Amino acid sequence: MKIGELAKRSGLSAHTIRYYERIGLLPYADRNASGLRDYDASILNWIDFLGRLKTTGMPIRDMLRYAALRELGPGTEAERRHLLEVHRDRVRARLAELGDCLLVLDTKIAGYAGLTRILDYDTTLPERQRKPAATRRAR
Repeated sequence: MKIGELAKRSGLSAHTIRYYERIGLLPYADRNASGLRDYDASILNWIDFLGRLKTTGMPIRDMLRYAALRELGPGTEAERRHLLEVHRDRVRARLAELGDCLLVLDTKIAGYAGLTRILDYDTTLPERQRKPAATRRAR
């Protein structure tokens, strides 16, 4: 498939596909007789996986490392697994943090709806740690 069709089917722009190819996230595409990129449909699975890694916040350097190991093939499975396990742990920690934040938001929303008391930290102003900028002396 040509780059335009890949862009349409993957949701990435042609520019992003070329960029991913240039930095090593995507393998270089075969070229047809006219010199145009010709992608195999199987690349869609890899692009989908990269999208999920990106959505879950995997740093680009880790994505590049994973892609390089994948390109090396058999013998790199243990290191690829380790990269994914470390990332999974970060995702789980982030989910727990977001769960806590969601609970605070739900409590706050319920308080505004008159269903429960708003938390104490919402009704009192925090003590200022520093003086306002206008009252500080320059060094």
